Amino acid sequence: MGLNKVNTPYYYDYGTWIRQRFPFRVQKISVDAGFTCPNRDGRFSTGGCIYCDNRTFNPAYCQRQDSITRQLEAGKQFFARKYPEMKYLAYFQAYTNTYASIDHLRQLYEEALQVEDVVGIVIGTRPDCVSDELLDYLEALNQRCFLIVEYGVESANDETLRHINRGHTFEQSRLAIEKTHQRGILTGAHIILGLPGEDARELLRQAPVISALPIDILKIHQMQIIRGTRLAEEFKRHPFHIYTIDEYIRLIAHYIQRLRKDLVLERFVSQSPKEMLIAPHWGLKNHEFTDLLNNYLKENDIHQGDLLE
Repeated sequence: MGLNKVNTPYYYDYGTWIRQRFPFRVQKISVDAGFTCPNRDGRFSTGGCIYCDNRTFNPAYCQRQDSITRQLEAGKQFFARKYPEMKYLAYFQAYTNTYASIDHLRQLYEEALQVEDVVGIVIGTRPDCVSDELLDYLEALNQRCFLIVEYGVESANDETLRHINRGHTFEQSRLAIEKTHQRGILTGAHIILGLPGEDARELLRQAPVISALPIDILKIHQMQIIRGTRLAEEFKRHPFHIYTIDEYIRLIAHYIQRLRKDLVLERFVSQSPKEMLIAPHWGLKNHEFTDLLNNYLKENDIHQGDLLE
């Protein structure tokens, strides 16, 4: 499945792709299933990733103390005002959403699928928290509903992964992604551009490495410094480069030239609450960033995969 030359001539965007998968509009609803992470609870480490505060992406309707069903119903009410006929994907987003026993995971996922108008699930997790037993179950689940497993890769540089306290290597990411892909499950990856110690040259080196993974979807966002994190303390002591909006647009443009054309690009930016954000302060909504990026790509005749041909 290639690029849609009418709607997205410069890159293969998620909106185009998802519309091709369903005959109706679908929307993700984030749920917080009460998980933690192995680099928080002491299994591998404590404190979590040095940049992480899950409050930056949990929407208001997503309350950990509520059941999966109640969170999904609240999310449906939130979105139904705009699109009454919409269907939904339950997005297990906060922390590591496979970090529990197989029986507990099955119970949570199956509960989500019992909610009316929920047609699939998206599971965000770490590459070191997916067992063969879980993949057996997910392979069977994939025959019954729409399913994406999304891995936090963050970087292809092991030195960076150690610095940010990820607790896993890039090789572990590769192995988990390969195992998931081999089972016919749609597989996503998440990366961050601008982590400390990674300049533009290093990020562009990594782009074809990421592209070579058997992933279907890639989510990208800029490095953000969140108040109260260990990264915020590090940034105060030893400031490192934070991209301006113009620099980041140029970086994204060069980055996607090194990505294969059939890789779906779900997003390029993430917006944390203003009161939690130290930097960068771009003051742009996601669609405004996309407009600026598309204008830059058009002006410079840049397309996804240009440098892989």
